Amino acid sequence: MKRPALVVAAATVAALAIAGCGSSKPPAQQGTKAPLVAAWIYVGSPSDAGWTHQHDLGRLAVQNYFGSKVKTIFKENVPEGPQVTQVITQLVNSGAKIIFATSFGYQPAMAAAAQKYPNVDFAQATGTATSKNLAEYFGAGENGDYLAGMAAGFASKSGKIGYVAPYPIPEVIRELDAYTLGAQFVHPGATVRVVWTNSWFDPAKERAAAQSLVAAGVDVLGDGVDDPTVGEVAQANGLKWTGYDSNQGSFAPNAFQTATVYNWNAYYINAVKAVMNGTWKSSFYYGSVADGMINIAPFGKTVSAAARTAILKREAEIRAGTFDPFTGPLTKQDGTVGLKVGQTLPVWNPTNSAVLSKYTLNWFIKGVIGSAKG
Repeated sequence: MKRPALVVAAATVAALAIAGCGSSKPPAQQGTKAPLVAAWIYVGSPSDAGWTHQHDLGRLAVQNYFGSKVKTIFKENVPEGPQVTQVITQLVNSGAKIIFATSFGYQPAMAAAAQKYPNVDFAQATGTATSKNLAEYFGAGENGDYLAGMAAGFASKSGKIGYVAPYPIPEVIRELDAYTLGAQFVHPGATVRVVWTNSWFDPAKERAAAQSLVAAGVDVLGDGVDDPTVGEVAQANGLKWTGYDSNQGSFAPNAFQTATVYNWNAYYINAVKAVMNGTWKSSFYYGSVADGMINIAPFGKTVSAAARTAILKREAEIRAGTFDPFTGPLTKQDGTVGLKVGQTLPVWNPTNSAVLSKYTLNWFIKGVIGSAKG
């Protein structure tokens, strides 16, 4: 998800004074009002067909919803590191009143900026930090991944599934465990072999990782990275594939089964609306299948009728709250107890110290091949 170039997408701003009107009054006295400036920091490009693409759809939804009342701007391909602070400063100087940062590694810079600029609101996608003017938001991607894992389990003949993963952080480990549980639900004994890239967006690393999994004998590939490279490898080798972040079916139509899809539109519209009317408050928001933030992509053409029926049935149960992938008994990779019978992992909430200390998934379930430490 990382490239060096920085690009600002500038929306057209209505002129504050009408030429030739003959008025000497300043714009404020003429009743005009400058648009609210909302800004996004992207770790990738809107053209990545994945994570950043979905966030940019949310930005465009804001622009479409509010029209000339809001000006949206963004910086793309911003590396996680010291450069984020510089970008935030540029956005504040551009008049941004709310800044959305869309990658886990932006958190230190966002937390520092929230202290430095108390009159600007900040919102971090993924992470654990909140403060008076810093919110955090994410979604239960693990529920979409459970369903995608079911699709992988149905598609696999051998029960050997491969997964290209980015970083060994809690959100990714949760999603990998859920994916494996979904695969095992429909294909008992299925395994998921993990290869880490330690990058959100690096097609070369992803291609090499996917090819190594093909060489290891898997017959289905899944991934949690930000582009459809893994799907291209799957299709070239006659394998099936589940994607991530967005509907990526057009990139490898013969391989594609489904994908976890994030819909950020409603969150972004509501957050900007709150800033505009002065009701914005720091919070932790965790979207779900029930509220529409988490979906699965339309099924690929090779997904069987039986698979479609079973996956949609399980999706309805997740939406209704009658099924939770993380309900015990769950066995850890090393054979010890992960969750006891009847115990359910609480909904992820990084602002709750009890959840962080007792229920953070930093371990793989039995059936995952690879280290949860990366």
